[in-house]
Amino acid sequence: MSARTFLQALKDRFTLRPDDLLRDRAYRHLWTSILMSSTGAQITMLALPLTAALLLDASAQQMGYLTAMELLPFALFSLPGGVWLDRVRKLPVYVAGELLLAAALLSVPIAHWAGWLGMGWMYLVGFVLGTVHTVAGTAAQVVLTQVVPRSRLVEAHAKNALASSGPEVAGPALGGMLIKALGPPLALVIDALLLAASALVLRGVAVSEQLQRSGRRFSAELFEGLRFVRGNAVLPTLAWVVGGWQFCHYVAMVVQILVASRELGLSPGAIGLCYVALGVGTVLGSLKGHAISERLGPGPCLVLGMVVTAAGWGVLALTPAGSFGVLAFALMLGLFGLGAVLLFINFLALRQAVTPSDLLGRMTSTMRWITVLPATPGALLGGWIGQHIGLRVSLGVAAATALLLALLAWRSPVLRGLRQLPRLEGAADQPTVSATA
Repeated sequence: MSARTFLQALKDRFTLRPDDLLRDRAYRHLWTSILMSSTGAQITMLALPLTAALLLDASAQQMGYLTAMELLPFALFSLPGGVWLDRVRKLPVYVAGELLLAAALLSVPIAHWAGWLGMGWMYLVGFVLGTVHTVAGTAAQVVLTQVVPRSRLVEAHAKNALASSGPEVAGPALGGMLIKALGPPLALVIDALLLAASALVLRGVAVSEQLQRSGRRFSAELFEGLRFVRGNAVLPTLAWVVGGWQFCHYVAMVVQILVASRELGLSPGAIGLCYVALGVGTVLGSLKGHAISERLGPGPCLVLGMVVTAAGWGVLALTPAGSFGVLAFALMLGLFGLGAVLLFINFLALRQAVTPSDLLGRMTSTMRWITVLPATPGALLGGWIGQHIGLRVSLGVAAATALLLALLAWRSPVLRGLRQLPRLEGAADQPTVSATA
């Protein structure tokens, strides 16, 4: 092959297709914002729990409480937040959320410098983070449907996952180095700056949104969202499957940093390097997830994601400490990244594909409420098991329960029959689904 042919092939490989979503200016700004905030999130993912575990010497149960405080706003605010979002423009809410996240994270190093930092402060910060993710996170998911056609939602979620997975490869190592150089609290300053930049980029997203003033009572609109989810052909099945998986996820998540730092004896820098495997798994899922979903169908691909994450938790639960333990920790993170992408790009696309535009806010908040509600008892149970029985036992419980849920999900004719995205016909609320479903 000549040099010219090689260079042309290389150019063709990295040139965007004429119909690529990234050629759209609004989606490109949205994607860039996700890239920035995801980079910062990798620092927070390590710095926040390490601040509690190392600086404040938090117990496994206190780590469970911290995670529960981040999840509590989903139970409190998801449903009313969805009604409110259907009455307001979503993009300004999304931008304000990025700025509030930055302020909350900045408060940790300020409190540390002033001598106020304790677990009570960390619980408060966790509650604020959860509140922003509950309301502004729902707004962000609706904004995507205002930018991308429904028929391309799986592709868009896969590209969004790629924007997240790039930072997940380099971010943990960077976060580990920053934490080692600055300490966990000060590393959060970098995340705050990235979130502020993300909010600035979001100002370039132009969406056209027609608000419909129904004039009805707040409670009437709230219950309309609940009735829509309950009466839909697809959403109830998605709710119990993903809600059960979230329970398992948080049983495992509250102990995995403690397993790494206390049982495997890893330093913050070494933990950061292991978390690179999470990014590798997410990149793989982002690059191949759309193709796997098209080949298997969104429903079966979602179930496959559950099995992959369960395998990761099981590997770490069964592998003894030592060099193999470190490899098992990295492998667990990689499998989790891959499986979570396979699960969520299909879950998000399916629930958006079956919902009319005027119900997207209420559907999203209702589904997030139902699916995240089990995460709080999961976090508390994981912390209790980790403290009173064993950290690895929490991982084993998460793995076994997730595999059982995957088996039950596969036996569901609704999920097994979803071989393509359902379509809304006209203005009807009910999507068309396959004959099997």
